[in-house]
Amino acid sequence: MNLSNLNQARELKAKLDRVQKELSDTIVEASSGKGTVKVTMDGQQKIKSLEISPQVIDPEKPELLEELLIKAVSDALAKSQKAAAKQLKGLTGGLKIPGLF
Repeated sequence: MNLSNLNQARELKAKLDRVQKELSDTIVEASSGKGTVKVTMDGQQKIKSLEISPQVIDPEKPELLEELLIKAVSDALAKSQKAAAKQLKGLTGGLKIPGLF
């Protein structure tokens, strides 16, 4: 590997580190059940908070709460992945690199 390639690799690594920091600061929120379940997630797909309204906690119908949780988490994950793809698109020039979302 020549010096030019090494410098390009270092530059790409620095940009990737910056984007990862930006993604950790990017926050998305999703909800389900008319806001009774809320999920907050960062751009690295880490759940930051989960709020459940007491009105949807029914021991007789746990499947309702399960469905609301799955929907809210899935929506937050989709939003987070979209934000990550947008950030990384500029870094990779639209090239899809495995492991980078």
